[in-house]
Amino acid sequence: MNAKLRVLIALVFAIFVSQAGAQDLGVKKGKALYEQYCIGCHQAGAVGKVGFASSLSNNEFLSIVSADYLVETIKEGIEGTGMGPQAALGDEKIRAIVTYLQSLSAVSGTRAEEVAKQPPARGDVKKGAVLFQEMCAYCHGTTGIGFEAGGSGPAIGTPGFLKKASDGYIRTTIKEGRGNTMMKGFVGPEGMANLTNQEIEDIVTYLRTAPAK
Repeated sequence: MNAKLRVLIALVFAIFVSQAGAQDLGVKKGKALYEQYCIGCHQAGAVGKVGFASSLSNNEFLSIVSADYLVETIKEGIEGTGMGPQAALGDEKIRAIVTYLQSLSAVSGTRAEEVAKQPPARGDVKKGAVLFQEMCAYCHGTTGIGFEAGGSGPAIGTPGFLKKASDGYIRTTIKEGRGNTMMKGFVGPEGMANLTNQEIEDIVTYLRTAPAK
């Protein structure tokens, strides 16, 4: 190996170590901020609390949510829920918290772009309304206001949530559920119900009417 190649390899390695170190510091800073501002609701390790605050650490969620989605949600809050806007924290602190949240899963954001690009739902609003009451209302409330109705699941029928969540995000969540939560998938024999693709389209289409507005 010649001297130039050795120098190049050493330089690349040094850059890698530097970036890894910076990432570790970012995660540590984000964790400290999370424990200062978020842990009261979302609990240690962002596992959430049934009937009170959503889990933010499960792979199913973190694999389909982008950093920008998390930043926007923290900054603006979710209107109609207990998640108020936290813009006063500033961009640097918010980004650090997001860095920590993403560190909780090895699959963070791996499908976010793909899921966001899924086509809009094409379903029947009336059929979706019936299915929602049968399949979703027990946990999310009859109009989808979630915890505010005493349900175990978060608000999914409010304009605040629907403004941020794409149809692909909602569709994928219904199909796959959320690990380590009460939200199981609704597809296949192991699901809470074996919904067809069209039935899921109907539910998403109904939710787009923002039943909790």
